Amino acid sequence: MKGKESKKIEVGEIRELLKFLAANRVYPFCTKNGRIYFVKGNTISDRLKQYIIEKLNLKTKEDCKRVREAIKEEILKSGLRLNKPIKEWVKDERPREMLVKHGAENLSTAKLLAIILRTGSDGVSAEDLARKLINHFGSLRAIDSASINELCEIEGIGIAKAAQIKAALEIGKRLMREKAEKIKKIKNAKDAIGYVFDYYFPYLRDAKKEFFSVILLDSGNKPIKNLELSKGSLDASTVDVREIVREASREGAASLILVHNHPSGEAEPSNEDIRVTKRIIEACNLIGVKVLDHIIIGKNQEDYVSFLEKGLLA
Repeated sequence: MKGKESKKIEVGEIRELLKFLAANRVYPFCTKNGRIYFVKGNTISDRLKQYIIEKLNLKTKEDCKRVREAIKEEILKSGLRLNKPIKEWVKDERPREMLVKHGAENLSTAKLLAIILRTGSDGVSAEDLARKLINHFGSLRAIDSASINELCEIEGIGIAKAAQIKAALEIGKRLMREKAEKIKKIKNAKDAIGYVFDYYFPYLRDAKKEFFSVILLDSGNKPIKNLELSKGSLDASTVDVREIVREASREGAASLILVHNHPSGEAEPSNEDIRVTKRIIEACNLIGVKVLDHIIIGKNQEDYVSFLEKGLLA
């Protein structure tokens, strides 16, 4: 009898622990090295953490996953859900219905992101999950810069939701590129800068490496091809001038525009930037191809340098 009573007490303690974890939204995880830790919800003392680990026999990733599933079940079973799912909201408050009725441009960022996420997680609606993402990263731009793994560190965001977010943001970038691709002619520095910002800026403004690209133009100054030639710091070893000449000749280009970014955000050209640009101009002059501009992109739209505007192409 004592054994049965002891077992009942043990089961009761485990049930109470699960209720506690569910009520406080505390979830166990395991590192690659086998260290058990807890995330989200209210903070708990180290002593209580150790007690939970021992009582729930948490040793592996599988153990933690099992307990997280039990916590989710407890949330649903005990009526601890803090938010109604969006499908139970009043119709006029549902993001999708609001978009149809009022237009996408009139919805908050959280509501638009909720439509992309489609569903919430663990008692949190899609819109609350969207707010959590925005609050954590600070902006859509920061979300765009985050890796899939970084997005998945947010409770409620798995591979599928992270992929949905990345796909939506990529569509936005390609929409800007379509605008650039419709340009008929680059007549001056302003046109060149506008093209570069539509085509390259969404991809390069937050890049952690330097990317060097070339825009080839025909005799009517219409872009005919965009080439990415190197990744890394801009110097003689990473920029192959012969490749630029070869591609310009192959495509029958009459002129070209050079583009690269500065991950530091400071767009002012370095001595090496100026030196490499001069080498490219000299090489292109030999085949009758004119370098119209070299545009360096920084962090924000106002952070750029046009060699043409600065008088650095002579």
